[in-house]
Amino acid sequence: MAGEPRADCLFCKIVAGEVPADVVRETGTTVAFRDINPQAPTHVLVIPKAHYPDAASLAAAEPTLAADVLREAGEVAAEDKVDDTGYRVVFNTGTGAGQTVFHAHAHVLGGRGLNWPPG
Repeated sequence: MAGEPRADCLFCKIVAGEVPADVVRETGTTVAFRDINPQAPTHVLVIPKAHYPDAASLAAAEPTLAADVLREAGEVAAEDKVDDTGYRVVFNTGTGAGQTVFHAHAHVLGGRGLNWPPG
């Protein structure tokens, strides 16, 4: 069922505390942690605690929770002091876009020049 934790999901295991992560923020609905393979000085993942496979399914089922993820992305940027210099929030959807963990998550990237268009 959508929203329910999945035993085979790495991010659900992080939410449950079964897998360690460098958590930088946590709310009642979200967890933010540093990416293990950072692509910028600030590279933090913001995830909903509820399991949805991608951003579109999250937004369709729980728009308020999707907004929580975006709000927390802004808070992460402010805490890492990249909000004034600029940062990017990216949702990869599907393997063709580079999604490797099928639990909705936002990448917050900043702290270096971020050329457009990206890779």
